[in-house]
Amino acid sequence: MNYKEIIDKAALGEVLSQDEMVILLKLNENEVSYLFNEAKEITEEYCGNKVQIRAIIEFSSFCRCACAYCGLNSYNCNIKRYRMPLEEIINTAREAYIAGYKTIVLQSGEDLWYTKEKICYLIKQIKSIGDIAITLSIGERDFEEYKAFKEAGADRFLIKHETADEDLYNRLHPHSSFKNRIKCLKNLKELGYQVGSGFMIGLPGQSYETIAKDIMLLKELQVDMAGIGPFIPHPETKLKKYKKGDTFLTLKVLALSRLILKNTHLPATTSLGVINSTHKGIAFSCGANVIMQKVEPYKYRRLYEIYPNKAKEEKTIKQERKELEDYILNIDKKISLNRGDSFKKKYFKFMK
Repeated sequence: MNYKEIIDKAALGEVLSQDEMVILLKLNENEVSYLFNEAKEITEEYCGNKVQIRAIIEFSSFCRCACAYCGLNSYNCNIKRYRMPLEEIINTAREAYIAGYKTIVLQSGEDLWYTKEKICYLIKQIKSIGDIAITLSIGERDFEEYKAFKEAGADRFLIKHETADEDLYNRLHPHSSFKNRIKCLKNLKELGYQVGSGFMIGLPGQSYETIAKDIMLLKELQVDMAGIGPFIPHPETKLKKYKKGDTFLTLKVLALSRLILKNTHLPATTSLGVINSTHKGIAFSCGANVIMQKVEPYKYRRLYEIYPNKAKEEKTIKQERKELEDYILNIDKKISLNRGDSFKKKYFKFMK
């Protein structure tokens, strides 16, 4: 079976073998157009031609974890840590809502200073502002805390599995385990969250076969959103000497994920744009339908160093929103004005 036949098979919803997926991941620049075009068609069929814009508030750079690739790791003593006050987080969410955002992503390191009660307070206060979907991205918590956040009004939870290779995951995350990460994802699904996961491209020790397993894990978990971006080495981590993840391979993974996952939200990740802004734009023509925009004050953005990033010209939340909208229109896409809830729930309701 040649690669075009494999792509057609995936587009029809048939299950691909690991070997077939690897063939597509190895396509060169002269072969990849068929994959990208098919991914674009699947995106428009299942997600439409609208791009979802999410506001993300990175509210704390404190973290109890020791992830080998992350600049926020607990062993990094050369970083200035910060915690946004609760009222500042709420006011930032309000400003984002006024600017047009209908989804607020609350993201931080695994910072237990923000207790169950504090997170619930944030959720309730932000919900009172208007019709806002809240995504939490705060790491591993126990079942009862996840339950409390859901009852307080949280809609979604993002917790990436990072790699489906259990041994590699455990080496990169000495503070946790692959089994516990999967347990968290399943707990969130059980509680009724719209769940997001995802993984990195180019982690040392990763193979094409591992990437195929990553995509199939997303399929198995029936995730509502998946973030797929290239690995970026940080100088204050154990992986500082390794090379960056390949953005062309990231695009192929994104396209293949779209063929297999169909109606899952797939963002053009920030990390993709950090390495190659052109490839970030291409992402919207081969599977991506979501983009995230930082909205926390710039004094914090400079300090949230998961990976190194350059300082940008300071603008208001409203100005940045307008620039994003102009960008989306310029690439011949439309702007979604709704909350961007899971397409899976939409199809479930239709079937009911």
